[in-house]
Amino acid sequence: MKTLGMTGEWGAVWIAIALAAAAGDPNRRKRWLRAAPVAPVAVGLNYLVKVAVRRDRPRLRRLPALASAPSALSFPSAHATSSLAAATAMSRVEPRARLPLLGLAAALCITRPYLGMHYPSDVLAGAALGVALGAVWPGLRGPGTEDRLIDLVVARAAGVAESDGGSNGDRPERAASGGEASQAQSDPQPQ
Repeated sequence: MKTLGMTGEWGAVWIAIALAAAAGDPNRRKRWLRAAPVAPVAVGLNYLVKVAVRRDRPRLRRLPALASAPSALSFPSAHATSSLAAATAMSRVEPRARLPLLGLAAALCITRPYLGMHYPSDVLAGAALGVALGAVWPGLRGPGTEDRLIDLVVARAAGVAESDGGSNGDRPERAASGGEASQAQSDPQPQ
């Protein structure tokens, strides 16, 4: 649990995932790279909330925390905020990866109370903040429905034009014998 908790420090595991995905997915590389900084930004936003709330970390007699933290402030959990922000943002880039991403985020969240670093409410608040940040993080959407529809129509039209020899369907096909001369007389060319 301690090792898993350490992978979430400063959002490092999420940056690594985004960079690996960018390297392996050239079609969405820019979107993956835009998702990479969401975890560290979430940590910074989380710290601003911690300073405002000023809640101390849990202290249990004869049961010390199993990990250390950079600050004595507890609410909200930065691991939860950065993990859910990154998982939510990356799920917008690749929806099929949602379950593994959210599974890793949940595992990181569970480590926080287990290690004695946070109250459960710290984790819940951090998770809510993270989901909100990941949902509004800019630049992750792919082409919209209208753009995809236009691309489909253009591709379909190009395929039809290629399959019928390039005819656009506006004029009847010319006859094989003498069609060009009679066609040239009936369709004057603009000068």
